[in-house]
Amino acid sequence: MHEQDHDEQHDYDFDLLVIGTGPAGQRAAVQAAKLHRRVGIVERTDDLGGVCINTGTIPSKTLREAAVYLSGYRERGFYGDSYAVKDAITMADLLSRCKYVIQHEADVIRHQMRRNGIEVLNGTAHFTGAHAVQVEYARNRGGRAVTAAHIVIATGTTPNRPAEVAFDDKRILDSDGILQLDRIPRSLAVVGAGVIGCEYASTFATLGVRVTLIDARPRLLPFVDSEIVETLEYHLRNQRVILRLGETVQRIEMAEDCSVRMHTASGKQIPSECVLYCAGREGATSLLDLPAVELAADSRGRVTVNEFYQTAVPYIYAVGDLTGFPSLASTSMEQGRLAACHAFGAPLSSTPDHFPYGIFTIPEISMVGKTEEELTAAGVPYEVGKALYKEIARGLIIGDTTGMLKLIFHMHTRELLGVHIIGEGAAELIHVGQAVLANRGTIDYFINTVFNYPTLAEAYKVAAFDGVNRLAV
Repeated sequence: MHEQDHDEQHDYDFDLLVIGTGPAGQRAAVQAAKLHRRVGIVERTDDLGGVCINTGTIPSKTLREAAVYLSGYRERGFYGDSYAVKDAITMADLLSRCKYVIQHEADVIRHQMRRNGIEVLNGTAHFTGAHAVQVEYARNRGGRAVTAAHIVIATGTTPNRPAEVAFDDKRILDSDGILQLDRIPRSLAVVGAGVIGCEYASTFATLGVRVTLIDARPRLLPFVDSEIVETLEYHLRNQRVILRLGETVQRIEMAEDCSVRMHTASGKQIPSECVLYCAGREGATSLLDLPAVELAADSRGRVTVNEFYQTAVPYIYAVGDLTGFPSLASTSMEQGRLAACHAFGAPLSSTPDHFPYGIFTIPEISMVGKTEEELTAAGVPYEVGKALYKEIARGLIIGDTTGMLKLIFHMHTRELLGVHIIGEGAAELIHVGQAVLANRGTIDYFINTVFNYPTLAEAYKVAAFDGVNRLAV
């Protein structure tokens, strides 16, 4: 037994204490438990899973799926734009599915903690000194002082709520409160066209809501390949979404007719029944008392970390959304795992350059690797190959005739450099390309591989042939 291991087992209450039970915190705790360490995890609320399970990723994606199904979106290519599974869709219809999934996922997490011998502490944690944390129980039920050899901060983020915006959680809401709507509004203005804004805008537009999407930037999702973004913009406009890009909202006021009116810097007035304000999120670090351990967060509550997710205090790690971009549940899980491995000297390897991105707009988007813009800026010679879903039998079968899969590969070595997909199943399909990228495969892999027929995965072969044919011209 190493001397460090001996100290961890006898000098502290826990070898690892995790603050936060979202995806990053869960994975850090479970990884440490698998390494036979004594692990505690703190959750401020009565519900495990953090924002991801309770107000963010899981409910928003479940809401999306319910909207897609009930609206008949997937069948409109066959039966016309007026087709719907249910004519008068209500928030109750959408939320009943959300509640079921949330409860199930929370139960899975609780069972996972119990199965791995992880002690769950329900309370609000704050640092009191080196290796020391005070957990205050809710409802004035006292607290508990605990110590840990290593600490992982995984408290996630909260919506940005500027003081000048009069949130009332009925007509002016943030992304955590959108699920509290008692009915589907006739019109909705979404302020902020990031991932969350685009996802909710497309979901409500699919339900027939008149949506206006507003953002100060000149284009949607600047980290996504521009051709994919252009395709998304086309689909949003086709769903009657009004895009107000390059526009800054100066003030939001309540009108006498109980609507909300937004005034932009350019002089426009945009009325709507409700406003969803989702212009950024802030790290949930204000309650931690970081100065007690000589740490500090930036102006947006984010904590700076190194490649191992260590903060400026080596025994304290920070993982998940509070460390900044990309703020995805999948990458947060990996960060938690890597932090726990590093804390206890376990072997670790990862491929952050090949992390996939899934954006659950309607249609959904997924990508891995480089974009055309990145390769052009770097002076890398590349070629592209594309497959349209309407060219794929499976695309026609499922009624998605507008999807696209795009491969980017090196012009000389033919090495795969990026995969970009928009359309049904994009977030699932991307993993085929991710595997080839991780193994530095070439475009020829797809040409020489047999794909099941008819499947959407066959688009990889069609796109590969298209790319190779471009080289021959």
